[in-house]
Amino acid sequence: MDTVWLARWQFALTALFHFIFVPLTLGLSFLVAIMETVYVKTGNETYLRMTKFFGKLFLINFALGLVTGITLEFEFGMNWAQYSKFVGDIFGSPLAIEATLAFFLESTFLGVWIFGWKKVSKKVHALSAWLVAFGTNISALWILIANAWMQHPIGYVIRNGRAEFVNFWAAVLQPYAILKFLHTVHAGYVVGAFFVMGISAYHLLKHQEIDLFKRAFKIGAYFGLYAAIVVFIIGDLHAFEVAKTQPTKLAAMESVWNTEKGVPLYLIQFPDEAHKRNAIQWFGIPKLLSILAYHNPNASIKGLKSFPRNDRPPVTITFISFRTMVGLGAIFIIFALIAYYLIKADRLLDKRWFLKLMLYAIPLPYLACELGWIVAEVGRQPWIVYGLLRTSQAVSTAVNTAQVVMTLIGFVFLYGTLGFIDIYLLFKYARKVPEPATTKGGY
Repeated sequence: MDTVWLARWQFALTALFHFIFVPLTLGLSFLVAIMETVYVKTGNETYLRMTKFFGKLFLINFALGLVTGITLEFEFGMNWAQYSKFVGDIFGSPLAIEATLAFFLESTFLGVWIFGWKKVSKKVHALSAWLVAFGTNISALWILIANAWMQHPIGYVIRNGRAEFVNFWAAVLQPYAILKFLHTVHAGYVVGAFFVMGISAYHLLKHQEIDLFKRAFKIGAYFGLYAAIVVFIIGDLHAFEVAKTQPTKLAAMESVWNTEKGVPLYLIQFPDEAHKRNAIQWFGIPKLLSILAYHNPNASIKGLKSFPRNDRPPVTITFISFRTMVGLGAIFIIFALIAYYLIKADRLLDKRWFLKLMLYAIPLPYLACELGWIVAEVGRQPWIVYGLLRTSQAVSTAVNTAQVVMTLIGFVFLYGTLGFIDIYLLFKYARKVPEPATTKGGY
């Protein structure tokens, strides 16, 4: 074990743990805002109780996400000082905007939303919920712009061994950044939608607050169907952009070893990284991979053997993560379509098997999001900034192996404790019956 390997594991574990909370924050914030808006428009207190019920779950998740996200910024300075030195002028800009714009927006109006019951008008209170939702998504925008620059650096020059912006807006508006943002936030919307549907399914199975949770399930199903379809469409466009900007990642995602034209897509395929070939390839659809990658049936896809060995990313984990993520995305569309049909036919309560399925499906969108992060970050290796700075060159020179081991152990213990607390609180309050409105209108 060397310092680079340990530092990578530490950052991977802390980022993966943090990313458990981010997607639910992105999705549930909008769903809570929608619920409260329906209440304000209709005056139906069922939606007020629904808002407070899911709002409490949102706050629990938000608090844990905020705490775990701070750690990552410290790791840039402690474990990855050479990286921070190289890209500090670039990476710091979007993160500074995220902190001064998005974080203050969401934190300010989250305070209004938490403490503003009975103190501000219904419309102002609902507006604060929408501003919190927009704030969380704007926060994701600037963080993903920074990450997109690492994936596809643009609008910079190298001066004195450091990367500096010469065209800030080129990096902000590049297709890679826009598609990455849209793909990530809509994946979060799927997480939020399935979270709402799964918890609603639990209470419907228990015959608790049937009217409230039927309505909540409906909101989650409609939102989830929209988000699942958009994720799939944006994912295809994003893969097209990856093919142009990161050919090694594309080759790893599909385990393409030899450069070919009109490459088929195999529905069942197992990579054999040791022998640099595919061990099993079944049910190939002619030219489909070339169509998906370049929107051209005769397009040539550059195989991994065309790149130097030390420029190739880990294939097996990238390939399996990508295939599993795509498969889960298709499942989400199918589940959302079934939910939409059962709601329209007023047969949701009759299909207990489907309610149980949606309850057990709550973790699946989380898994898909984590796999997407693995594809994005592992598939970029061995580069921390694609084509400019290798991961092995980015680690701090002043940190030794023993220090990283100790902090890694500390983070595992701390995050394990926080994870237990989060799961306990979510389980505790998700299983409770929504509280009655205390006063007329709840204000």
